[in-house]
Amino acid sequence: MADGAVTGNVFGATDFDDHELVVFGRDKDSGLKAIVAVHDTALGPACGGCRMWPYATEAEAVRDVLRLSRGMSYKNAMAGLPLGGGKSVIIGDSRTGKSEALLRAFGRVVDSLGGRYIAAEDVGITVADVHVMGQETRHVAGLNKGHDASGDPSPFTAYGVYLGIKAAVRHKLGAESLKGVRVAVQGLGNVGGHLVRRLADEGAVLTVSDIHAETVARVVDACGATAVDPARIHAADVDVFAPCALGAVINPESLDALKAGIVAGGANNQLSTDAMGAALRQRGVLYAPDYVINAGGIINVAGEVLHGYDRAEVLRQVERIPATLTDIFRRAEREDRPTSAIADEMARERLAAARAAKRNPALARVAE
Repeated sequence: MADGAVTGNVFGATDFDDHELVVFGRDKDSGLKAIVAVHDTALGPACGGCRMWPYATEAEAVRDVLRLSRGMSYKNAMAGLPLGGGKSVIIGDSRTGKSEALLRAFGRVVDSLGGRYIAAEDVGITVADVHVMGQETRHVAGLNKGHDASGDPSPFTAYGVYLGIKAAVRHKLGAESLKGVRVAVQGLGNVGGHLVRRLADEGAVLTVSDIHAETVARVVDACGATAVDPARIHAADVDVFAPCALGAVINPESLDALKAGIVAGGANNQLSTDAMGAALRQRGVLYAPDYVINAGGIINVAGEVLHGYDRAEVLRQVERIPATLTDIFRRAEREDRPTSAIADEMARERLAAARAAKRNPALARVAE
């Protein structure tokens, strides 16, 4: 049976942001080493994906889960969802270290939290994996079986990113179509793979990269894309850079080589530090805040978790993403501030209002 314990260095971590709960789960028999972070539940139970990745150190895993869970709080708040922010990571190689025993052990860790955290698919974890976790807990979502099952949320994430790229191109370049627009997509997994197909269908000129050569070859063949070294994709001479892999891709080193005038992609935590948002603005680069543009997946999952699943309603909510981004872009221009700072401020305001309403329910009734 998996057990949970809180380690001593979390409170002093740079990325600790008054998280409500950080739990370390360990199961010796299966080899499970996992961390669950619940950032904020003012809006509702925490919901966010589980990521499996071969982190070099435990500190890297802690940093990732802290940043990801805060991002989920902001993402759910900006998407208008009654869900809090949480995330989980399993330390290991998803291609070689995954087993039914490990996934079920993780399901028991989730179940021990009594519904305070709801797990879903993320990097290294598939819908089928979530189904295995669900044999040990009902606190999972994004399933492909069951009355309200909605399946893989990645296509909805990709759809929202595609619409967000169009909004950014419209705002920055004044173009209504992506035909001829040069887009570099970093990462061709669940989200990036769906995104490139949408971009190709509209006539975008694609440059792509992925750590798996066979995946790149398939996309090049199917979409007529140009492949580049994953270590240099950020330096491609394009109009739009779309990070769809891991986070911290916008950092002091990559910023110096960046040629794109727009950064808009599906990855979480694209900025290595908050200062990178200001640095992008100083260079004249329009940044689509990641947790706003990539909210399509959690919107789909919310449709499964909160009420009877209605795909048409989910799509309508995803299609509001461009309007939210455009509001952020315009406000950033009016106030001469980074789009990332504007989005963070808006999200924090919504979370503060939710916490105030919890303390004083009369406020919530007045707001309604």
